[in-house]
Amino acid sequence: MPELPEVEVVRAGLAPAVIGATITSVSVIDERALTRHPAGAADFVGRLEGASVVGASRRGKFLWLPLGGGVDAMVAHLGMSGQMLLRAPNAPAERHERIRLGIEHPQHGELAIVFSDQRTFGSLAVDALVSDGPDLIPTQVQHIARDPLDTGFDDAAFVAGVRRRSSAIKRILLDQTVVSGIGNIYADESLWAARIHPEIQGSALSAQAVRRLLGEVRLVLEKALAEGGTSFDAQYVNVNGQAGYFAHSLNVYGQQGTPCRRCGSPIKRAPFMGRSSHFCLVCQRLR
Repeated sequence: MPELPEVEVVRAGLAPAVIGATITSVSVIDERALTRHPAGAADFVGRLEGASVVGASRRGKFLWLPLGGGVDAMVAHLGMSGQMLLRAPNAPAERHERIRLGIEHPQHGELAIVFSDQRTFGSLAVDALVSDGPDLIPTQVQHIARDPLDTGFDDAAFVAGVRRRSSAIKRILLDQTVVSGIGNIYADESLWAARIHPEIQGSALSAQAVRRLLGEVRLVLEKALAEGGTSFDAQYVNVNGQAGYFAHSLNVYGQQGTPCRRCGSPIKRAPFMGRSSHFCLVCQRLR
């Protein structure tokens, strides 16, 4: 599933093309892409056609385009394989195209925003905006915590929250109500960098250890963002259809059996919440 760096790359790619643009047409090819918009395709189309786009925002793995008037936004969740692609207005249909928006920008002219999704777990929706401190966020995003790259992220509250929990630290990192944007890949990479075993309870960590982990999370996310995110196949791409290359920088995720880059011990893979954890038994001892 796309995580914070991948979604931020998409948001940043959309921003210059959509901010200030008017949505001139909306085509819903597959209504499965509207699972987060229960009012249906006709309502989705009616609320978007003719609207202006005034921003491009993100929190965790959600991104949204606020619409003129400051009341609604078009919200996108990419699910497992969703893509938001910028195309020429008459470009041929993408292989897994679900929704296409025609836009007209005063500087860039006509463009198409294509939502393509092979596995159909992603969705678009039009949702109301509500206040969250100084920000306006869609109601569908209210339960999502700020992410570590958000300027409003509260480090002290995060440290205290982790140390109150008896859950495994990796489970805490994946809890989007505690901290958003961190998925399986970046949790494994951050825990390795901080020398913390994924199954250590949050309450067993010192405040210093949690702060060190938070610092490593930020470094990992920033590096992944700079490298365009992590792509293992053609499912995650930026708005121009290009893959990220952070996969070449992974230290533990998917590296089972290879020597740890820090101590040389074999990287271990273990089942975790229906997925897998990757860690070094020596560098990340379970104390």
